[in-house]
Amino acid sequence: MSGSAITIAIDGPSGSGKSSVSREVASRLEMDYLDTGAMFRALTWWCLQRRIDLSDQLAVAEAAAELPLRMGIDPHEPQTVVGEEAVDEAIRTPEISSQVSAVATNMAVRSHLAQMQRQIIADSRQLGTGIVVEGRDITTVIAPEAEHRILLNATEEARLRRRGSELAASGATQKESQVRDQVLRRDRDDASVSNFMTPAPGVHGIDTSPLTFEQSVAAVLDAVASHPPTQPEGS
Repeated sequence: MSGSAITIAIDGPSGSGKSSVSREVASRLEMDYLDTGAMFRALTWWCLQRRIDLSDQLAVAEAAAELPLRMGIDPHEPQTVVGEEAVDEAIRTPEISSQVSAVATNMAVRSHLAQMQRQIIADSRQLGTGIVVEGRDITTVIAPEAEHRILLNATEEARLRRRGSELAASGATQKESQVRDQVLRRDRDDASVSNFMTPAPGVHGIDTSPLTFEQSVAAVLDAVASHPPTQPEGS
């Protein structure tokens, strides 16, 4: 099964499986893949490298406008590059995870990165590839006109368990309290500027709590294959 010049928008909280599932869906459908969360993490890393106070919203917004960011959209190798440096590992550290919300809740930053995200989507569609885009407000703000809009969610217990397993697999050692902070506190902070816990009208919700990774991928693929494309609100 191959993709076409469509957009599949996928939202969800931490630990819902949205990143790994979205990437696999893009791979199987031979579509591009965009991890919008990596963009906020890259900006957080960039600001910290330049010793910018993340609580200084104006300074962070100015950094966003200058950020030399390049997003790789191949699902097999979705590299994030700032300047000439690949930062994929650097932006996944506990330091970045604990501070990214300060950047992600900056509305001027969100507006700037939204422009970049929409341009990447437009380019993929124009090239005829199509794209799977995942994040926290993709179905409602970034691509409300997407042909398929899906929100993945899971119980708090399942999300914490998954994030703990991901960290263990990567070799990271963190206390349970740190994992809870990364998952629950970040979701609470980010929920102040976007809704990613319940499906908006026209968005297909999938509870991944009881599902394995393969079952979650299959559920998204089934939703894409079985449901007619959603229409923009007011169309």
